[in-house]
Amino acid sequence: MYCEPNSTNTIYDPEKVTVIDFRSDTFTKPTKKMREAIFRAEVGDDVFNEDPTVKVLQEKAAKMIGMEDAIFVCSGTMGNLISIMVHCDVRGSEAYCGDLAHCLLYEQAGSAQIAGVNLRTLKNNNNGTFDLQELELKLRRNRDHEPISKLVLVENTLNGKIVPQNWINELVLFCKKHNLKLHMDGARLWNASIASKIAAKDIVSGFDSVTFCLSKGLGAPVGSLLCGTKKFIENARRIRKVLGGGMRQVGILAAAGLVALEHIPNLANDHKRAFTLASAIHNIQSSVFLVDLTTVQTNMVFMEVDSNIVHAKKFSNCLQEFDNDDNNDKDVVVKCMVMNESLIRFVLSFEVGDDELKLAIKKIIHVIKKLDPKF
Repeated sequence: MYCEPNSTNTIYDPEKVTVIDFRSDTFTKPTKKMREAIFRAEVGDDVFNEDPTVKVLQEKAAKMIGMEDAIFVCSGTMGNLISIMVHCDVRGSEAYCGDLAHCLLYEQAGSAQIAGVNLRTLKNNNNGTFDLQELELKLRRNRDHEPISKLVLVENTLNGKIVPQNWINELVLFCKKHNLKLHMDGARLWNASIASKIAAKDIVSGFDSVTFCLSKGLGAPVGSLLCGTKKFIENARRIRKVLGGGMRQVGILAAAGLVALEHIPNLANDHKRAFTLASAIHNIQSSVFLVDLTTVQTNMVFMEVDSNIVHAKKFSNCLQEFDNDDNNDKDVVVKCMVMNESLIRFVLSFEVGDDELKLAIKKIIHVIKKLDPKF
């Protein structure tokens, strides 16, 4: 099978093509219930703290997380940046994070570019943790020559993996001992909570702030919640304004967010389907396309590709090619994320049901067998 590069922006006729999108859980469309909630939403000027629907969302989020208050922000990136700016309130501050952290790799170095904060990295272990001894060695000594150690950032889940709670508890004690603030990038915190069966408020107990996304697995069109103490949120509101995040009648988005929170228990279905997909790939025992089932803990599947035989981009292109070998009524296009030349990511969301998953697995296995010389 010969595969030409295929743009992910191609418009397909839904009467002829079934498109199954695994690129991210951010590609979901608002549900009918969300759209109805948007239509009915009571609104006010949130910059003046007068939007009633936003207030309900913030109060609900804070209660769910076990913190005093919350603020609705445009994105997880904004929530993380605000947290860094509030906690690192002295010029010349330094914060610490894993070397695979989203705030380090995928947020345009906002901590340096905007906040003036140095991010110092720690080697992430396979389970999302980092060595607390390494962290202790990297802490500054309050000399005039050095930055000021202020903050530690943890991402949970990290690449779909749940950070062990016993390590989190150790980190909380470490930060208290060293007078460090602690922030959780909980973009997919609810995935971690559902899969681990640990309440979100217990996962983040001891943290000074946490942000979680409504627009990923929960399916809202936009938005994240940043939670912390009342004083922290007071400072966060001021910083949100200068970052351009002061939105006016934003209750129309908060209304969708309230509906999204109802979806939390259903994340278990995404986790189950992710493992089904991973198992299907693993079970054909390809020597070119490999999945480690121990890494599939929530809604993400990472597949390693032997780039000496097949480039990951070629595999991705092939999934988007029409292939009528099976004489289906409709063609099937599968979209995935190419992370690098030897790594593919599939992310499950509620828009991929059991029927779509069966079609996707059939197409993926078909392409693997076409590209792996073993078959």
